[in-house]
Amino acid sequence: MVKLDKIYTRGGDSGQTSLVDGSRVDKNSQRLNAIGDIDEANAILGLAKISLDDGSQNLREVLLKIQNDLCDLGADLATPGADREDGSLRIQKQQVERLEQEIDDMNILLKPLTSFVLPGGSHSATWLHLARTIVRRAERSAVSLASQETINQMAIMYLNRLSDLLFVMARLANDFGNSDELWEPGKFGGRS
Repeated sequence: MVKLDKIYTRGGDSGQTSLVDGSRVDKNSQRLNAIGDIDEANAILGLAKISLDDGSQNLREVLLKIQNDLCDLGADLATPGADREDGSLRIQKQQVERLEQEIDDMNILLKPLTSFVLPGGSHSATWLHLARTIVRRAERSAVSLASQETINQMAIMYLNRLSDLLFVMARLANDFGNSDELWEPGKFGGRS
């Protein structure tokens, strides 16, 4: 269990922060950008969770698991290296597989798509779509970090599956896809 006795440390006042191994990095480093994007995604998921209607307890429980996973993911990226056997908190294959199972279980409840879905419909679906876009940004940040330093590849896989799951959850929140707003290519003069 994590114990925080003091909220401020003054250690970051010079524009650097400490990683799990004690090394210091600039707060604008690619590693901290990725961690920040994950933190932002987690906060948006909190908004999505409280926006769900009373009949969405299952979705709330899934989002709570994801929020915990995102804290694990932040800790993973705050620990240099990629060794999943060194005792460090790392995203594991079973976490990715759990997301895949959730996607499969939820997607069978939805009718097949005939077009791209526009972010919208219900309030909660819109929050889930926004969370999806932030997770995609976090994924891009993690991929950029991986091009500079060795990281746990499961972290990237997790973010990739998570954005897919959030898309499916947004459709569920839109009355099982019945309230999805679909893209109609060229409908408003987009073609010459």
